[in-house]
Amino acid sequence: MTAPTGRRERKKAATRQKIADTALRLFLERGYDAVGIRDVAAEADVAVTTVFSHFASKEALVFEQDQDFERGLVHAVTDRAPHEPLLPALRREVHELVRHCAGEGAAPVWHMITTSPALREYEESMRLRHTESLAAAIAAAPGSAPGPTACRAIARFVIDAYSLSRDADDPAAAVDEIFHMIEAAWTVACSSSPTREGVRPKRTKAARG
Repeated sequence: MTAPTGRRERKKAATRQKIADTALRLFLERGYDAVGIRDVAAEADVAVTTVFSHFASKEALVFEQDQDFERGLVHAVTDRAPHEPLLPALRREVHELVRHCAGEGAAPVWHMITTSPALREYEESMRLRHTESLAAAIAAAPGSAPGPTACRAIARFVIDAYSLSRDADDPAAAVDEIFHMIEAAWTVACSSSPTREGVRPKRTKAARG
């Protein structure tokens, strides 16, 4: 997460984090469905309107780093060093996400998510949004990117790599295993893609021999 620089921004970020931490503690103590926004506001000593100024919904309280994760994936594409290959940069970012989400104390949170239909639905919508943002970044990246369908497919594979790896017995090894397959698919997609103008040059009779 990017650290806020100004005093006002730091205070706002601290309030947001306090609300999120309070909500998660209450959800784990009492159960997600048993806790309402008013409960969170009262426990965090803020107004209900303050909660909604930071989080659009109750589900968003659980996924409070959603936007940071999305930005991290996009920046892995757009901010990588010149001539650095795309997928190693994404693999590194996914390793960071998995380390963050598979750390100590994460199991009860993921159990809560998987047992709540509302949270599962929210997570799926979040993943679809992350996929679209990442696909757009990949398609706009310099170089011979494949067509939009291939970019969306690769982006979805990357998002799924994170989801699958965080639940594995060895998350880091799972990331590497899945990215071997993603890299193979990317190589095929790039080798069979048209030129940047979208049209593969036709071979002349002379070229065909």
